[in-house]
Amino acid sequence: MKDNWFFKLLIVSCSIWSATALNSAWRWECIGGFCQKRRINNSTETGAISLSVCQIFCSNNAALWPKPTGKVSVGNYLLPINANSIDIAGIAATAPSVSILRHAVQRLRQQTEQKGSAKARNKGGRAAFFYFDIADTSIVDPVLRIDESYSLFVSESSSGSLNVTIKAQNAFGARHAIETFGQLVVHDDLRDELVVPRDVEVEDAPVYTYRGLTLDTSRNFISVEAIKRNIDAMAASKLNRFHWHITDTHSFPFYSKSQPQLSKLGAYSPKKVYMPDQIEDIVEYARVRGVKVVPEFDAPAHVGEGWQDSGFVVCLNKQPWELYCVEPPCGQFDPTEDGLYDVLGDIYGDMFELFKPDIFHMGGDEISFSCWRSEEKILNWLNARGWNSSSEEENFTKLWNLFQTKAIAQLDFKAKTTLPIIMWTSELTRKENIQKYLPKDRYVIQVWTEGSDPQIKDLLDANYTLILSNYDALYLDCGFAGWVAGGNNWCSPYIGWQKVYSNSPYNISAGRTDQILGSSAALWTEQVDDSSVDGRFWPRAAALAEILWSEPKTTWREAEPRILIHRERLVRDTGVNAEALEPEWCLQNENNCPQN
Repeated sequence: MKDNWFFKLLIVSCSIWSATALNSAWRWECIGGFCQKRRINNSTETGAISLSVCQIFCSNNAALWPKPTGKVSVGNYLLPINANSIDIAGIAATAPSVSILRHAVQRLRQQTEQKGSAKARNKGGRAAFFYFDIADTSIVDPVLRIDESYSLFVSESSSGSLNVTIKAQNAFGARHAIETFGQLVVHDDLRDELVVPRDVEVEDAPVYTYRGLTLDTSRNFISVEAIKRNIDAMAASKLNRFHWHITDTHSFPFYSKSQPQLSKLGAYSPKKVYMPDQIEDIVEYARVRGVKVVPEFDAPAHVGEGWQDSGFVVCLNKQPWELYCVEPPCGQFDPTEDGLYDVLGDIYGDMFELFKPDIFHMGGDEISFSCWRSEEKILNWLNARGWNSSSEEENFTKLWNLFQTKAIAQLDFKAKTTLPIIMWTSELTRKENIQKYLPKDRYVIQVWTEGSDPQIKDLLDANYTLILSNYDALYLDCGFAGWVAGGNNWCSPYIGWQKVYSNSPYNISAGRTDQILGSSAALWTEQVDDSSVDGRFWPRAAALAEILWSEPKTTWREAEPRILIHRERLVRDTGVNAEALEPEWCLQNENNCPQN
């Protein structure tokens, strides 16, 4: 049999068989855009190919995830590919960003080797050579608002090898194109070969620039290995922002070389600390995969363990906790302590050195005025300065603004530049406060309240830029048992991938997407650690990835067959323990499980 073979898809059906077709009485048919199997009389018919191949040719989007936003054209020829002969042919070796491309191609080669049997990997096949046309090869960091568009062309050369030509504005758009090509390489388990379509053209670009995951590593420690595994899954899904909520009241696992006592006193154990070399390793690991790490130091609330000897924190583990914070242990900075701000400056400086951020998250959520009210020292400080208006809320809002003003002055001094700042929605971001305290040319507001919160419209009307993390669709820790009370946790019920997929930024903003930077799915780890972090994120985070990349006009129902395929990719290619969404029967019998 020749090593390039041809089949023609019919409009109504095609004789595409499963791996067991020659020994059984089934064949695969493409009906209404879905691969389905049907019993046949003659089980010795020839020309059978596998389900994985059918899924590429039967889908309008070639089973790609996320769905490309432009042209997708896949021809009718398949070629066997040699996993050991995938390399770069066309880009200057001296280009600054060439290491990103080399890493992406090496990663593709490794993932291709994982797809088939040992026999398939060593069976031979065509070599594949990548040719790059990169407009700016000097870009080596996936900075905010970078152009991630790409064009991908696959053809057969005169010598019989595969030419993979990629055009992009920079290496990170090209990296996305390599991911797309990798999704087109499948294992034909009938012939036990790795194969790829020969004639391919894809034009693609994301709709939103900020496509993120938010991970809390304070409530429970998450290992470096687990973080890297999830960054791999982000890269495979074309997510590009890892928002690291690295500290909170429960623990302080960030090692600050300027303030080492914080992790010494605040980490769960000496083994549960992120050391500088580990952080630098994670940042670099993410960078070459097209992911930028966004550090968050949440303040003035959400501080506690690690600060107990500092004199800067009030209400630390104060009881009954429900009077002073949203969950135990309580803890909040005392903004009246002048020495606090030099320490904050040290922490900011250490973070900038390690993370090299292009945007910084200062937290600012869930400030407890009742905590500050319970401290006589703070009340005396307010009275001494005449901050004793009839509105207690106004007094504490001014105190909060004092903290924010002094903290950001330290941050700017350490950054030696003016970075955009992210803040959570809060009392400070309400209509009556925000323009007074948080200038729109400096602050990006991350929405954690419901997608129907009227504050979203108020923020848009005031011309603020938003990141959506509305808890009713993007808090992936919801739907489990309560831990501070009986019943279920506060944001139940469980959020299925369909709801994530339906959380359209276009709809939430009423079409004002020019003010939506993107979204981030959040995982707070009160009830999560290494044993469960993968399954809480994946494959639901992949649903977010497609919404942010494509903003599809169709419903989750159209995406269902492809997300089942992508879930299999995630498990196989990245090692992430993504949860199963449906019985495998549904994967093999498309369009049969979800109700119409």
